[in-house]
Order: sequence, then structure tokens, then C-alpha cells
Amino acid sequence: MRAEGGPRASLASLWRHRELIYLFAVREVSRRYRGSFLGFAWSLITPLILLGIYMVVFGYVFGARWGAGGPRGMQAPLALFCGLVVYNVFAETAVRAPELLVSRAALVKRVPFPLEILPVASVASATAHGLFSLLVLAVVLAVLGHLHWSALLAVVVAIPLAILCLAASWFLAAAGVFVRDLGHAVGLTVTALLFLSPVLYPLSALPDALRPWYWLNPLTFIVEDMRAVLLAGQPPAWGRLAAGAGATLVLALLAWLVFARGRRSFADAV
Repeated sequence: MRAEGGPRASLASLWRHRELIYLFAVREVSRRYRGSFLGFAWSLITPLILLGIYMVVFGYVFGARWGAGGPRGMQAPLALFCGLVVYNVFAETAVRAPELLVSRAALVKRVPFPLEILPVASVASATAHGLFSLLVLAVVLAVLGHLHWSALLAVVVAIPLAILCLAASWFLAAAGVFVRDLGHAVGLTVTALLFLSPVLYPLSALPDALRPWYWLNPLTFIVEDMRAVLLAGQPPAWGRLAAGAGATLVLALLAWLVFARGRRSFADAV
């Protein structure tokens, strides 16, 4: 039941346990709204309310300006919301990852359980919430008459984001078993990343000397491409997207190697 061998064997294990991954992902989503009156509807209500707040505060009160596309006067709140959706998917995955195995000691100590599926289920849950938020954004854009055909490509742009999240989840879940202070460090790092990514401000606002360094941040190209397809009505920069996706795949492979190397010691460390 456990994935031994190389990445091909791990992929085979993930496919073999796809139904179990689905069940764990659904459990993660349902646990968030367990006991609430509206339940799953909050996954759509929450982003809709937040988007409305951004529109009022940044669009009408502050009159913030942004170079992204969208209805006149609404570029800033829409661009901010779009960037925050991408960031929140990664942040949710990264913050939860260090406790992912530690909090499931009973499963870790069960030898036949495929531990590699736990980070995958966590990423699937966070990605699902992100897609619900993007769906709300698409509906609002349609109501405003600014929904473009390129919005369909948002799913393509989300693929490297999911791979990046999986890389972070595999690595941090494995490291979190042995370094219990990691959760605190990840929380600070994720907060810093919010200000070191073009989420709260446009990339064009940066000095020319800083912009090349920002492209070393894998969230940068994902945020920029997501705004392009949803707000500007443009396809993503395919060459940049392909290079970024390749980089996230390499990161995921390295993270899986760390996870696979430490797996034999997980049961003794939790």
C-alpha cells in the first residue's frame, strides 16, 4: 500500500488511492463548515462578501488605481481580490503542512497507510476553495459585463499553483515531523510572502531594479497570469507559464524525495 521506489511508483500509488484522496479532501472541506447553519454555502458567500467590501473600500472610498483590466474604477479591488485568492491557496496549504502528519499520529504509525496522499488531499481542499472564489469573481465580472473567454484559462493557470502547493506541503509535512517549531517559522514566512509578492500592489509599482528579483518568486507569474486571463481578457504568457510550471515540477520532485527519505522515520518521531 505504501509507495516505494521512485517518482513513477509514487504517482502510481496516488492514482491507485485516488478515491481515498477524494474522501480525505471532501472531509477537509466539510470539516470547515461542520455545525454551521449554511454549511458549504459559506464557500461562496464569504468570497462574495469580501469582494463587495474591496469594491466599496478600494473602488469608491480610496479610489485606488491599478493597471489591470476590468470595469472602470473597479480595477484595484478586482486585482486585489484575484491576487489574494492565489496567495490564500498557497498560504492555507503551507501553514497547515507542518502539522499534517503530527496531528495524524495514528495514521502515521499504521504501516500500510499511504502517507503521501495526505498532502495531496490538503492541496485539493485548498485549491477547491480557491476555485470557488474564482467562480464568484467570474460571476461578478459577468454581471458587470467584463467576463472574457480567457477566463476559461484560469484552470490552466491554477495547475502550477497546485503543483507549487503540493511541493510545499510534501516538504513542510515531512520537516514538521522532526522540527516542531517549523509551524511558527512558516507562519512568519507566509506573512512576509504576502508583501514580497505582487498581491497588494501591481508589479509595475516596483522600481525597475527590483522587478527581476520578484520573478524568482513562483507566486509572481501565477498572480500575473491569473489577472491577465480573468481581468485583462488576455491569454497567459505561455512561455513564462511553461517555465514556471517546469520549475514547480522540479520543486515538487525535490519535495517528494525529502518526504520519501524521511518516511521510514515518521512513526518513531511523531
